[in-house]
Amino acid sequence: MYDCGFTKGNNWFRYRAAAIIVENGCVLYAGNENEDYYYSIGGAVHMGESAEDAVIREVFEETGVQYEVDHLAVIHENFFKENNGSLEGLDCHEICLYFFMKPRGTQELHSNSTTCGVREEMHWLPIRDLDNYKAFPSFMKEYLAKDHHGIEHIITDERK
Repeated sequence: MYDCGFTKGNNWFRYRAAAIIVENGCVLYAGNENEDYYYSIGGAVHMGESAEDAVIREVFEETGVQYEVDHLAVIHENFFKENNGSLEGLDCHEICLYFFMKPRGTQELHSNSTTCGVREEMHWLPIRDLDNYKAFPSFMKEYLAKDHHGIEHIITDERK
């Protein structure tokens, strides 16, 4: 399967699907030993795959648990410049669809996930303390603090 994305010159683009998983006042993030930040659960949508199918697949791959989609919550346009790793020096543009997943009533996971050959660790971060973590997307704490109706369109530009 091919990811929906491309690199052209110094530009990188990706179509991504991600999950918002909340249990007991915490939201689930991933991290790994090569990065100094936490990131949302999810990944690239494959060619011919719906975003909803992609988020279900990605959540299972990363957590080892079968979550169900509740609803599409956010369309996120994300602009950033990567300072290390395989995207170093590239101007990045990502479109990500964030889906709320149905809570399971437990934080138990069966993760055995790797990304680029590096083991990923899952982290339940307390929503009220998200400001204390370097966690992306950066809008998550503010978003989770409010009630929502419908789908929100959020644009972040972290190239500065």
